Amino acid sequence: MHFQPTDDQNALRRGVRDLLAARFDRAALRAAVDTPGLDRALWRELAGAGFFSLRLPEADGGAGLGAVEAVVVFEEAGRMLLPGPLVATHLAAGVVPGAATGESVVTAAAGGLVTWLNEADEVLGHCAGAVPVRSVDPLTPLHRLPRPGNAAPDPVAVLLTAAEQVGSAARTTGLAVEYAKERTQFGRPIGGFQAVKHLCAGMLVRAETARTAVFAAAVTADPVETAGAKLLADEAAVGNARDCLQIFGGMGFTWEADVHLHLKRAWVRAEMWLTATEAEEIQAEALAWAL
Repeated sequence: MHFQPTDDQNALRRGVRDLLAARFDRAALRAAVDTPGLDRALWRELAGAGFFSLRLPEADGGAGLGAVEAVVVFEEAGRMLLPGPLVATHLAAGVVPGAATGESVVTAAAGGLVTWLNEADEVLGHCAGAVPVRSVDPLTPLHRLPRPGNAAPDPVAVLLTAAEQVGSAARTTGLAVEYAKERTQFGRPIGGFQAVKHLCAGMLVRAETARTAVFAAAVTADPVETAGAKLLADEAAVGNARDCLQIFGGMGFTWEADVHLHLKRAWVRAEMWLTATEAEEIQAEALAWAL
């Protein structure tokens, strides 16, 4: 069986990409880095585009779409490094008043971390005793819980976080290829060197493998496949950002380049909702039962 995006899903991707390109381009990204804070006007605009109400039934004011469409939307958000507790607010739509319309910003206790706690109007889960910690990502303020909860992570949250990681992995692949075509060394573009070609090819394979796993999990809604998709997506986002830095060389380690922002966000997302260790445990248990 071959799974291909429908015309409507492709149109949704184009629409979201155009919206984010217009409202959160590179200039806006760098402005957000220089002046941290949540843009409430943008948040409401995202809500108007259906970011949070996408999966709500039409009778409740939503679009009545499914997990696959949500994955498309959140992949584009990850590609642009869109800040804010997007996943938690999406989960809260239809539960927390104002979440679907962007009037309320909702965060959640995801494992041992809480993002954007000071900016949030509501919190899903218990955040008692959460203390602020210095975040590696300048676009994601963090609090840490003294005792992480034992509740199973929400599978939709895991899936959408994985989709964000896929978007970041795809973006760093594109950045690496573009730079390899432009940067010259010894009188030729560095993209002509075999070592750079291999790095770019490996990045593409990681990104596409993770994307396939995420979309498959969106279709099946299987918790084991979702855990595997998160694991692959985390590896793709972190690994591709690191390889992109390698291709950029010294330029990639400067504050002005965007590559380090993708790596730092990927590190934070990898610790949200479902960590690599937890995902591996789920996979191992499933394999043990299958034997």
